[in-house]
Amino acid sequence: MLDFFFIILLLLIGFYWSNAMKAREIAFIAVNVHCQKMDVQLLDEYVALIGIWPKRDDDGKIKAWRSYQFEFTSTGDERYNGKVVMMGDKVLSIQLEPYRIL
Repeated sequence: MLDFFFIILLLLIGFYWSNAMKAREIAFIAVNVHCQKMDVQLLDEYVALIGIWPKRDDDGKIKAWRSYQFEFTSTGDERYNGKVVMMGDKVLSIQLEPYRIL
């Protein structure tokens, strides 16, 4: 019986990990496209998870609300922070700190 619960636990962990990696990849692609549109450079080629909460979407379904942080530059000298917020696999917002324009 203990083996059954251990297998179920491993499956749940695997499902969570797969879902988290998919969401992070979607966030990274969205941030990369947004940075190109804003004519800034995404630094370090990553987004870092800073928060995750269960929240209800517009249809009332519980989904994972995730917040990611990233860094970008406009001049190559300064680093600025940005934030992307997701609900499930949908990007809700991308925010950039005020930055110097060349």
